[in-house]
Amino acid sequence: MKPMIEIIAKALVDHPEQVAVQEVQKERLTVYELSVHPEDMGKVIGKQGRIARALRTVVTAAAVKENKRIAIDIV
Repeated sequence: MKPMIEIIAKALVDHPEQVAVQEVQKERLTVYELSVHPEDMGKVIGKQGRIARALRTVVTAAAVKENKRIAIDIV
């Protein structure tokens, strides 16, 4: 999951070298924390959160195939 999130995020931003994804394990949930350059925050979130929602949908669909529960936090 982590490489897929990085690839998608790097394609969206102007500063791809500052894209970082950290994996945090909670009880039965894996949380991926996505951090980007402050200028790129709007590009990752999108108008009314549409880009962020689409990113979460794609990653959640991939996780369902592997029987995992995940979440993405944009930090």
